[in-house]
Amino acid sequence: MTEETWDVVIVGAGLSGLSAAQTLRKRNGKLRILILEGKDRVGGRTVTQELPAAHGIDRWDMGGQWVGSTQTYVMDLIQEFGLEVYTQYTTGKKVHHVGGPHAKVRTSSTSIPALSTLVLLDLSQLVWKIDRLSSTVSVEDPMKTPNAQELDSMTLHSYIEKHAWTEEMKEEMGVCSRVVFGMEPNQMSFLYFIMYAAAAGGVLCLLESTPGSAQEFRVKTLDCTAALCPQGGTQQLSERLAQQIGRESVRLGQAVTAIWQDAERAKVMTATHSYLCRAVIVTCPPHLAAKIHYQPALPIQREHLTQNMPVGHLMKFVITYQMAFWREKGYSGEIVARPSAECPLSVTFDGTSPSGSAALVGFISGVQAYNWSSRELSERRDAVILSLVKYLGEEAASYIHYEEKDCVFQMYSALCCQDWALEEYSGGCPVNVMAPGMLTYYHPSLCMPCGRFFL
Repeated sequence: MTEETWDVVIVGAGLSGLSAAQTLRKRNGKLRILILEGKDRVGGRTVTQELPAAHGIDRWDMGGQWVGSTQTYVMDLIQEFGLEVYTQYTTGKKVHHVGGPHAKVRTSSTSIPALSTLVLLDLSQLVWKIDRLSSTVSVEDPMKTPNAQELDSMTLHSYIEKHAWTEEMKEEMGVCSRVVFGMEPNQMSFLYFIMYAAAAGGVLCLLESTPGSAQEFRVKTLDCTAALCPQGGTQQLSERLAQQIGRESVRLGQAVTAIWQDAERAKVMTATHSYLCRAVIVTCPPHLAAKIHYQPALPIQREHLTQNMPVGHLMKFVITYQMAFWREKGYSGEIVARPSAECPLSVTFDGTSPSGSAALVGFISGVQAYNWSSRELSERRDAVILSLVKYLGEEAASYIHYEEKDCVFQMYSALCCQDWALEEYSGGCPVNVMAPGMLTYYHPSLCMPCGRFFL
């Protein structure tokens, strides 16, 4: 086993790891920094793929794809690299189907669904209550929030059960939880939820594609050399960061298995190499950081937190079409639906590329992902297409190409299939959450270095 010496070793070549390296380099250009990544690419949970489309081959993000103007760090990065964003298409009717397969399918041209008067009143009062609580949250230190311990003792589900009046509103919040977190409302702390909402600017900002919201923009693929942005989309950010830092400082296919430290130095080990350094920054998600062997062991508070932050479950699909028929019919492409035996999708959006290649992008999430991920690809694909036919019309059946995360399916041939939860060095998406009590007892350890380890 070879052994090299560095100033800092960073575990993970996603946006967090690469941004950490960029920040260190800006502060001290003489630092010898090494980034180790288990995957065969940079980008983490952002990945951009070429797919067959109306104008030949085009690119779509199969991982994280949206950015918003309130997300200042990523917007600054986009500006620094001279990249462009374009507004998410929202013109036309939105489809809303909550209440089971036999419930009424509603359409609306506003950001608020076409709900009954009673449910709209329920929505208004519930969002007002949650936003009022969110405004009191200290994002930097959630336990400084008034009544923090009480809020952290309940789940999002238990809060909704207590404060929502109608069953339909309770179902609406379930849909919101699946779309944003890939989880059911009973799986996360209510304090964690309002902290997350506070960081985004409010509950509706998490859900909408209006100005300032989470689905406001997409990153445009520019004409550029393969050396600078071979993937395009959001993965361009990681590609550009790696280029700026220096490709020689990024080692792919080097999954970290163990990290040791003593009073003088740390040692980072993979299956084939070991690296000596002064400090280690672990940027992979908590559930993956928990799989690394640490010597000496992490402090018990940090160990417990690392092992108890579950990650969501989302399966993403992109369907390309000859034309954006939904636009011609007056639809925006946005569909929101609840779980059912017939309908796997949770939400869809217009995914048409900047060059005009028509597409819909959608997600199977939370309990839907749990129920549908074990089924055959063809069954899942057919159910998605049938749901789109139901909501948008027969034209939805005449697609060019259907693709899930790491899964290719064309009209008459199928290749391999794998969702984000099955990817070895991702293990799920979009985020890790905290269950009740975790913020109360273990949150401070997130900000504390563990000797030479920074997690």
